[in-house]
Amino acid sequence: MTATPILTAVRARDLAQDLPTVRPDSDALAAARLIASHRLPGVAVVDADGNPVAVLPASQVLRFVVPTYIQEDPHLARVVDEATADRSAGALAGKRVGDLLPARGQRVELAAVEGDATALHCAALMARLHSPLVVVTDDGRVRGLLTAAHLLEVLLSSAEDGSGQASTK
Repeated sequence: MTATPILTAVRARDLAQDLPTVRPDSDALAAARLIASHRLPGVAVVDADGNPVAVLPASQVLRFVVPTYIQEDPHLARVVDEATADRSAGALAGKRVGDLLPARGQRVELAAVEGDATALHCAALMARLHSPLVVVTDDGRVRGLLTAAHLLEVLLSSAEDGSGQASTK
């Protein structure tokens, strides 16, 4: 076992996890269930060739589940009956993942890095884009996903031992 400076030496491909992806034409309700069942902060959206096109955060899915008037005034949630609240997930019925993404002209930069990106590069991109995950690619193809939670776990474990270095096995 060797010690490696985590922020500059460990690469995104070393931290990437094999997590599920969805396509723009995937069923939105199925994608929401995938996010929920795996407790993911979001999913990567890929085209038919497996190239990343967007990140769909769980918070974006919630924007379609929670009625706009409650988003604008969360206190109104207290007066909504259970039956109405239970039906709110039905707002995803018949929608595709692409329907949940911002319009092309409103999309933010894709949260993606090449596999040789450093942990610091990944952290900086997540922070700048407010993204809960980054797509890790090699030659434009998805290699895996790196969640903010996993990156923090690695960074904090290296900070806890005081070395600023992570163990690689």
